[in-house]
Amino acid sequence: MTSLIAGPDDRARCAWVGDDAEYRRYHDEEWGTPLRGDRALFEKMALEGFQAGLSWITILRKRPHFREVFAGFSPETVAEFDEADVERLMLDPGIIRNRAKIEATIGNARIVRGMAQGELDTLMWSFAPARRDRPASFAEVPAVTPESTAMSKELRRRGFRFVGPTTMYALMQSAGMVDDHVEGCWRATAAG
Repeated sequence: MTSLIAGPDDRARCAWVGDDAEYRRYHDEEWGTPLRGDRALFEKMALEGFQAGLSWITILRKRPHFREVFAGFSPETVAEFDEADVERLMLDPGIIRNRAKIEATIGNARIVRGMAQGELDTLMWSFAPARRDRPASFAEVPAVTPESTAMSKELRRRGFRFVGPTTMYALMQSAGMVDDHVEGCWRATAAG
């Protein structure tokens, strides 16, 4: 399988983008771009948790509605959600209706609410690995790393749920803690 694909603008991109315009936008503007802040990282954690077992494009297409029904992923607001909110969300076809994932998101928000401002950001970024060689192909991109395993273990120790090592590596990629744009991708070239 090739690791690159040319888009309609003739830019070489990571092949996972395919020919989907929303994936192309996400790849070009978000994936691998450093993301900072407790709220932004809480949202990323929640959405990566909802993605477990599904394709990311499913989550990406539902993300605007997720943001609407989860109060912009404000940890303080989501932490106040109760059983009525869980039931409301379970009836909402605009999101992934998985009770365990909904309850985990609310529980995770309660943990974030109990942390000092900036603590989630500092904690998560503390697991970002040292810069490594750019992958030549997706065959060189791991699904799990020692850093994502350590992040997962620490988050679980603190009570977070749906934060397994594979999920946390996907978060590290999407939040720019690692840069897995393959050689030849225009984003890799732009990053140097």
